[in-house]
Amino acid sequence: MKIAFITGGSRGIGKAIVKKFLEKGYKVITTSTSGKSTYQDTYKLDLADPTSIEALANDLKQQSVKIDVLINNASIAVEGEDMVDVGSLRKTLEVNLIGIIDLTQRLLSLVNTDCVIINFSSQMASLCKDLGYDYPSYRISKTAINMYTRCLSDHPEIKSKNIKVYSFDPGWVKTDMGGPGAEREPEEPAQELLDLAESGNETGLFYKGLKVRDW
Repeated sequence: MKIAFITGGSRGIGKAIVKKFLEKGYKVITTSTSGKSTYQDTYKLDLADPTSIEALANDLKQQSVKIDVLINNASIAVEGEDMVDVGSLRKTLEVNLIGIIDLTQRLLSLVNTDCVIINFSSQMASLCKDLGYDYPSYRISKTAINMYTRCLSDHPEIKSKNIKVYSFDPGWVKTDMGGPGAEREPEEPAQELLDLAESGNETGLFYKGLKVRDW
């Protein structure tokens, strides 16, 4: 049975992703900041806390877990931000970028050959479209995670194990972050993400569904 490791599976898109992968027959390991969710195999993880990241990675290593799909879904957005607030930027980058990189690299020894790694990005990370000025710290973090996708996908160790690394744009989704006025239900990007994970598509690119989108 293939194993999918999905961060932030207790609510929103993450919860929908966990459900989709379970329905497809995967064993799912997920996380929440409390260590609780409606699913079995939920671990406590605070991406802003290096000791929490290390503890989770060590726990999985002790269990000899082998991961086939790694989905970095969990992230934060600071509400009401206008100009860049340095304190908010530091907090956002710690979770949305540094924590994700720390976790991913600690888990690389646990991923199987032909593993798929998917980093959640956003249409708000776009460098080629005018999407306004709000949530700048969130935008900066997601643009940076796109660069991490590019760098990781091109690393010799990753290439030698035929690991595919994608950035994924879920669109504007009805979640606590996206709000009730958003265009999509969480189940829509969850299905797209499952399809992408099983697609064999070209590595190192930014996808919306199965289609490559502009950075």
